[in-house]
Amino acid sequence: MFNRFYRRIGKRMLDLAIAIPAIILLSPVLLLTALAIRINMGPDVLYRDRRGGFRGEPFTLWKFRTMLAACDPQGKLLSDEQRLTRLGNWLRKLSLDELPQLWNVLRGDISLVGPRPLLARYLPRYTALQARRHEVRPGITGWAQTNGRNAISWDEKFQFDMWYVEHQGFWLDVKIILRTVWRVLRQADVSATGHATMPEFMASDQHIGRQ
Repeated sequence: MFNRFYRRIGKRMLDLAIAIPAIILLSPVLLLTALAIRINMGPDVLYRDRRGGFRGEPFTLWKFRTMLAACDPQGKLLSDEQRLTRLGNWLRKLSLDELPQLWNVLRGDISLVGPRPLLARYLPRYTALQARRHEVRPGITGWAQTNGRNAISWDEKFQFDMWYVEHQGFWLDVKIILRTVWRVLRQADVSATGHATMPEFMASDQHIGRQ
């Protein structure tokens, strides 16, 4: 009974109860971070990206910018590793680049806890089982983020996402939030081995749920 109430109403109440005070308390950090990016990387302080949201509906995700828009002589965008700045790397290690997503929480685009919203272009690549991650609202952090974040494979990420969809509840969300704080303090699993972030997800017969 309580779990049903939490999924329908309580989760949104928890999101607002945490996100609103967090934005107020962290406003000096938000302003200082924006100023540092403006000085080091230019006027485009925020990075906007289309992500897959609840029920597969795309939305605009906001993050602090961590990369330069640098291209090679042919006009092709350089790799993430080449564009990631020293400041950007520091922001990612401390997860400060994620703070603007609190506005996404206020808007109802995402929740504090849920499967991380992936690139909108990935939507057609999912199997039916993988697409179940969109049965719940995506989150700033999630079960996969507290079990390896970018240091685990795509298969493992989807398995953790599926597990969360089946087991979501108040105490699990509290556990994930606390574990997220601990991992941020430890600066753990920020990137995949050999990558600045995470390699692109490409659908293949190896991914879970393929019939």
